[in-house]
Amino acid sequence: MPVEPDIFTPVLDTLDLIGVAIFALSGALLAAKEKQTFVTMAFFALVTGVGGGTIRDLLIDAPVFWITDPWVAAVCLGMALLTWFTPTRWWEGKLLDYADGIGLTAYAVLGSAKALEYGLPPIPAMMMGVVTGCVGGIIRDVVAGRPSIIMRPELYVTAAALSASLCVIGYATDLPREPVWAAATLAGLTLRSCAIRFSLALPIYRDRGRPAPDQ
Repeated sequence: MPVEPDIFTPVLDTLDLIGVAIFALSGALLAAKEKQTFVTMAFFALVTGVGGGTIRDLLIDAPVFWITDPWVAAVCLGMALLTWFTPTRWWEGKLLDYADGIGLTAYAVLGSAKALEYGLPPIPAMMMGVVTGCVGGIIRDVVAGRPSIIMRPELYVTAAALSASLCVIGYATDLPREPVWAAATLAGLTLRSCAIRFSLALPIYRDRGRPAPDQ
């Protein structure tokens, strides 16, 4: 049984629970909009909240975080209960998108920091941050049978990658860790917020071997 490094501080604990809560809320809301039962809502909340962190822990050979932490599943259930007793119109519009951006970037930083503490090289550690931030939402969308956000060109995975990369760079340059975590999260969130506000997107692939439609 691997010994888990003692990496958690109040900052990382906060990032962890913020990410879990926001992603769990997004999963529960999707089930609510599909008019599902509370059991289905709780399932979506849990899968979305812990999906990315679970894949990360399995890949880096760490104890799966929510199995040993009694608060994580409780937070997911709490988000499902909150959704069950509130109208979905409360959560419509851009507010949830911005909240999702907080969860995305916070989780990306947490995932990279944990991977680094488990001895992963910088590039794989950065990728673990992206996995932590994005995979829960991907699982949610696949189970719900809807197109995932990663299949759209808007800046989503890019924001997670920015936060994860800055976290890794901060470790490599021996900067104080808590300011690095906060700055990396804020940088990714700023990029994601600009993408939401101004509809920023990456260029899409165009097959240059084919003539344009008007030719």
